[in-house]
Amino acid sequence: MAAENQDAPPETHTDLRGDRDLTAAAVTIGRPAEELYSHFRDFANLPSFMENIVRIDVYDDRRSHWVVKAPAGKTVEWDATVTAEEQGKWLTWQSDEGADVPNSGKVTFVDAGPRGTVVTATIAYDPPGGVMGKVVAKLFQREPAIQVRRDLRRFKQLMETGEIATAARTRAAREEEMA
Repeated sequence: MAAENQDAPPETHTDLRGDRDLTAAAVTIGRPAEELYSHFRDFANLPSFMENIVRIDVYDDRRSHWVVKAPAGKTVEWDATVTAEEQGKWLTWQSDEGADVPNSGKVTFVDAGPRGTVVTATIAYDPPGGVMGKVVAKLFQREPAIQVRRDLRRFKQLMETGEIATAARTRAAREEEMA
């Protein structure tokens, strides 16, 4: 479902609501934008580098169901819909009504010449439990601002080397045992 005649996602996309907490991170990956987009757009690949994702059930090319780790050994779930995209360049999404963690966002893939591609993820979310829920999530390293940076670094490792560094997996295992 590619957008017609657009080079970039809308700057003020309605899915990025202003009343939600907003986090963004970027990383330069030494691979072509189209290759990175294709790997990311196949949501079945995301659990391989997003450490808090338990699973993603893909319904069709626009809709999916996400199960994500939360603090204290719990999980949160939601259905999400890809709301707009341009092949190889960007995509936006919105969680469906009734999500445990209402969220929306966009991921962009911008050619950086010989350096590769700058991948930027911007996520807006309503933390469960309000401010206290956000504090607890941060204590357990499950807060989206922390996770998006880590996940992008793991995406970079995976796409540039074909694997994720063992130390990152060991740290994740230790954190999981503490949760």
